[in-house]
Amino acid sequence: MIYVNQAGYAPEGVKHATLVGDKNYTLCNKDGKVVKNGECELSFDANSAEEAAVIDFSEVKEEGTYYFTDGKGNKSAEFVIGKKHYDEALWASMKMFYFQRCGMELEEKYAGVFARKACHCGGGHMLEDKSIRRKMLGGWHDAGDYGRYVTAGAVALGHILYGYEMFPEELGLDLNIPESGGAMPDILAECKYELDWILDMQDEDGGVHHKCTSRNFCGFIMPDEDDLPMVITPVSSLATADFAAIMALASRIYRQYDAAYADILADAARKSWDWLVKNPTFLFENPKEVTTGTYEDMCDTDERLWAATEMYRLDKNEDAKKIIFAVMELRINLSCLGWADVGGFGTLAVINGGAELFGEDLYKRMTLKWLDEADRLKGLAESNAFGITLRPEEFTWGSNMVVLMNSMILCVAHRLTKDDSYLEAAEYQLDYIFGRNAMDLSYVTGIGERAFRHPHLRPTEADGIDEPIPGFVSGGPNYRPCDEAANPDNMSDKPAMRRYADDMRSYSTNEITIYWNSPLVFALGYMNSVK
Repeated sequence: MIYVNQAGYAPEGVKHATLVGDKNYTLCNKDGKVVKNGECELSFDANSAEEAAVIDFSEVKEEGTYYFTDGKGNKSAEFVIGKKHYDEALWASMKMFYFQRCGMELEEKYAGVFARKACHCGGGHMLEDKSIRRKMLGGWHDAGDYGRYVTAGAVALGHILYGYEMFPEELGLDLNIPESGGAMPDILAECKYELDWILDMQDEDGGVHHKCTSRNFCGFIMPDEDDLPMVITPVSSLATADFAAIMALASRIYRQYDAAYADILADAARKSWDWLVKNPTFLFENPKEVTTGTYEDMCDTDERLWAATEMYRLDKNEDAKKIIFAVMELRINLSCLGWADVGGFGTLAVINGGAELFGEDLYKRMTLKWLDEADRLKGLAESNAFGITLRPEEFTWGSNMVVLMNSMILCVAHRLTKDDSYLEAAEYQLDYIFGRNAMDLSYVTGIGERAFRHPHLRPTEADGIDEPIPGFVSGGPNYRPCDEAANPDNMSDKPAMRRYADDMRSYSTNEITIYWNSPLVFALGYMNSVK
């Protein structure tokens, strides 16, 4: 078999495919004309448990449609070589957020066959006191369920907004959403839909509630059919710090389009920052009676770091800078861009803010930390036949998010150094996501000839439409799967890269979330900006 990036390759870029089980290959154009053939020396790949090799066909630059065959006659998925090969994937991966909107009807002119009724318009009440209610309109459904979570939403917004800050032209997409043609770019209008809901999660004293969900998950029904009461769980320091960071960041991004709105965001950030200063200890407890996603984290140091870096960019708050230097002396991850470990967002804030603002010493220290991690990832990518930045034990729940987060790290390293080896390693991660993997699947619905089809996503299961909504990223292989469709009983004999089930029951390998899509938006936007 030969595995390829089903979303395609750039004419002038590096082009790699992975050959397994046979040493011979032939590359043909769509008409069957042989373009290249050859023989590879295979070696054992631990992630796939297969004898594998890299096929480098970078010299093939003519635009068109191609496919490979191996020596046994097995045909790969078709792929294109073209300058705009990622355009469809970028558009679909960002349009995904519109399909996750809560509290509004998705009209046919924007949603096509996936139109649906408005949902969850009844507001929510505080878990501790049912008499205290809030509108709770808007925001994005977080994942395959209908909950909304501040920490998850802030991280998804962070991926997108930092991308917009760094390469806005590549993210100036016409998303065909209700706000299209308005005063701000569509991507910012879409993010505003989430920001407005998050604003409603803030208390008057600046504390921010952790999540708004039902007490338990509903069944696989359409969102408008979910009539379970929505509860607002208590304030957490995690949510409050992420809130302060994302509101400060957003206030800067939105100011050129809506100064009054930017002021609202900035004032909200300051209020939450004041709460953090007055409440320096960790605060989070998931109520036992609420069994939806916890987004549990046992440390808020990295969240406070992110808040401090963005507050310093907002107001040059000296207390914030002191916190940054204090945290730098601790052993926290300064490159991670996930929902639990957000230290990388603090580093991005410093990188984008620059040495002139943060000082040469701090800027250099954080940049070097970032590049150290990028070097580690590049070494991993160059050491295996799939170009992936994971070892077998690192295929965690949501492994595709880790792959995409690593691609982001490598993209930023390229931006800092102009060293193309970082860019190539970042591209290999996208190759993997779009089909250069042992499952021979594109992990983005609707993108590629062999895209996965059955996400753990309630609307896709309940809408009666055979095709899934395009643009959704699957969680991906999980070394320790734990659901009905993928579990130790039926996966223990499989290598890490094959512990995956394209089955809607598989929440541990095939769920979707907003923060698995958002790093893809960043990575694709960056790739388009440099090609």
